[in-house]
Amino acid sequence: MTAPGLFALLFAPSGQNAGGGLTVFLVQIGALIAIFYFMLIRPQRRQQERHRQLLASLQRGDRIVTSGGIIGEVVHLKDDEVTVKSGESRLIVQRANVANILNRSVEAKPQ
Repeated sequence: MTAPGLFALLFAPSGQNAGGGLTVFLVQIGALIAIFYFMLIRPQRRQQERHRQLLASLQRGDRIVTSGGIIGEVVHLKDDEVTVKSGESRLIVQRANVANILNRSVEAKPQ
């Protein structure tokens, strides 16, 4: 069945039952909201929670990648700042900009 034919069936007048069209419309809106929730909102919340856990587990000695693509080793942690040694430079980045932990050093101890 083609899309216009399906569209015509979904929104065709239902004869004597005037409330039936409203019910079908409300079911369609509910289905659309459910699709948005399961396809967009729920996965984004899971990703935010994983990132929050990653930032909470950050330790000295971890090799990290920032959201800007800088790779370095964590040398100092503050509440919302991380000092990263990359090459011969030391950079201070916001903790929220840490994108990933590459590998943990063996001697890293929880703080």
